[in-house]
Amino acid sequence: MPGPVPDPVPKPVDDFIRYLEVERNASLNTRLSYLRDLREFEAFLNGSGIAFDVKTIKEPDITAFVYRLFRSNKKVSIARKLSSIRSFFRFLSRKGLVEANPAELVPTPKVEKYLPPVLTAEEAVSLVEGPIKTDSPTALRDLAILEVLYSSGIRVSELTGVALKDADLEAGTIKVLGKGNKERIAYLGDYAKDSLKRYIDKERSAAETDAPLFAGKGGGGRVSVRTVQRLVGKYVVTSGIDKTPTPHALRHSFATHLLDAGVDLRSIQEMLGHSKLSTTQRYTRVSMKSMMEAYDKAHPRSKMGKK
Repeated sequence: MPGPVPDPVPKPVDDFIRYLEVERNASLNTRLSYLRDLREFEAFLNGSGIAFDVKTIKEPDITAFVYRLFRSNKKVSIARKLSSIRSFFRFLSRKGLVEANPAELVPTPKVEKYLPPVLTAEEAVSLVEGPIKTDSPTALRDLAILEVLYSSGIRVSELTGVALKDADLEAGTIKVLGKGNKERIAYLGDYAKDSLKRYIDKERSAAETDAPLFAGKGGGGRVSVRTVQRLVGKYVVTSGIDKTPTPHALRHSFATHLLDAGVDLRSIQEMLGHSKLSTTQRYTRVSMKSMMEAYDKAHPRSKMGKK
């Protein structure tokens, strides 16, 4: 079993986390994720009677940690933890604090590529309009949240960070802070604008502009990611959808539906806030039927009748 993790954080780890913040502009969540992974590795070494000394840690030590993780972790989690250790030692190597990266050749578990379920347009509308069918005291807020998620394709973490001042209902846009603390403008459709306006007029009109756009329980603090996850699950039940979508599935459905409608990948990349087009390509999934319909409409030899 892993041993206790001593305090304070070892200096090399602290230096690495500071590097992520200052030079890589990594978000707080990203930095905390790296810190948790490295502290777990440190605890494992302590429990195995091995000192957490970056100059003496060897490849077998990291391999043993990975094998231990297989007892209670999914492959995707193991791959992430190993990636954190690799990045840490890569940083140390660049700084000249270690001669080589002992994690470089440790095999990464093969992770099955996971894509959240894609809702049909009808299923997405049924889910988004779920709050209308209830007498929940938070129905107005929940409707606005779901409409904004599906209309804009933003991440849940981005949605929970939006302030009142970031929403421009006249222009139909909201300003969000994405990964790497990069700001971008997301677009709202008419339904999202209408539901958001009703929610703000009734429940947020008295709040200061710096206050969160979506309030949590009691109208006080910011709505949490966990709360949004719960409300999606709640309205999946009321909508009768035969799928188990998460908030991320609304983002995935947003991208897929735009692609099906003929929007080019570059535009979708900008809307999703992806830094690489390859991420968008993996993210979007188009049915064979949609591709064939697009082909039949576009290709000149498809449109010309047979002689």
